[in-house]
Amino acid sequence: MLTFWDQRYGQTEYVYGKKPNDFLKSVVHEIPKGRVLCLADGEGRNGVFLAVQGCNVTSVDQSSVGLHKALNLAAEHGVVLETVVVDLAEFTIQPNHWDGIVSIFCHLPPVVRGYIHQQVVSGLKVGGVFVLEAYTPQQLQYQTGGPPTAELTMELQTLQQELSGLEFKHGVELEREIQEGFLHQGRSAVVQLLGFKK
Repeated sequence: MLTFWDQRYGQTEYVYGKKPNDFLKSVVHEIPKGRVLCLADGEGRNGVFLAVQGCNVTSVDQSSVGLHKALNLAAEHGVVLETVVVDLAEFTIQPNHWDGIVSIFCHLPPVVRGYIHQQVVSGLKVGGVFVLEAYTPQQLQYQTGGPPTAELTMELQTLQQELSGLEFKHGVELEREIQEGFLHQGRSAVVQLLGFKK
């Protein structure tokens, strides 16, 4: 049986586009050219971008359909992408293994999010980098993408508590224009984080 995400990704077009997220692109110089884990990477636009930069990327998503498209996108760019099909509620991040972990619009129920963020801190090597962009509750006013309920959105203060083992170089809630495929379009309310494992 196809999941919601398999159905969403089950069309020829890349629903969030093939280009990387703007925030990730702006901070990519902070990410070491080592092992990088991309959470909920969907059709692979961010994972492939990082692989092109020279990172050894593992893209994780619950949709086999999305990750199949991610592998096709990697082939288009002449890079290798490791993919893992798994529900993040059941995923274990290997401790002290990752030079970078990336979470772009990875919206999870609060209990699962807390579980994953604890593992983000333990999963990074010392000096490793965590990059996150997500929608805040204010995004529900815009309806330009993102989850349907406030419970699945994120706020800076909560994230800083969940990720308390990191040192934050950048942490902000802001409004910005997003143009990512046909599902993320227009003025949006987001939170951005760039943190380092102490």
